[in-house]
Amino acid sequence: MNIIKFVLIGVVSLVALLLIVAMFTKKDYGVIREVVINKPKSEVFEYVKLLQNQENFSVWANKDPEMKKDFRGTDGTVGFVSAWDSKMKDVGKGEQEIKKIIEGERIDYELRFIEPFASTSFAYITFEGVSETQTKVKWGFTGKMNYPMNLLLLTMNMERMIGKDFQDGLNKLKVILEK
Repeated sequence: MNIIKFVLIGVVSLVALLLIVAMFTKKDYGVIREVVINKPKSEVFEYVKLLQNQENFSVWANKDPEMKKDFRGTDGTVGFVSAWDSKMKDVGKGEQEIKKIIEGERIDYELRFIEPFASTSFAYITFEGVSETQTKVKWGFTGKMNYPMNLLLLTMNMERMIGKDFQDGLNKLKVILEK
């Protein structure tokens, strides 16, 4: 009986310790990548503004050729939704909605993941004229994990998990637009 009591106290203590650690662990995460494209800012913005064009450069849009896709609304305007449904666990099911457009400068998106787990994150793409013929494009992603799930951020490196995919997507966008 003493062994069971000892194990139970150990488990309760470990859970309590993890919950205390979670109280002091960050809840927000973010990733940002950038690329300079040798095209004028207006041309780059007009291409990226159309959410369906992400099909051409986003790594995630091309992970599953069998993925079901659905588009609602008028592309390139606030409220347009791009939805996906994949049997692949690392693609899952969800939708992305254009939430705000600052013409020529920035596009904000809300990403609603449904499967394999429900969460909401935010993404944005900004455009900065470097010269008449060059545009710096930044693609960012932010989110929040509430207590006590934020404890997972201690083991998840978002930079490593999705940073490469963002950079690969931007590099592909550069190739497409510089043809």
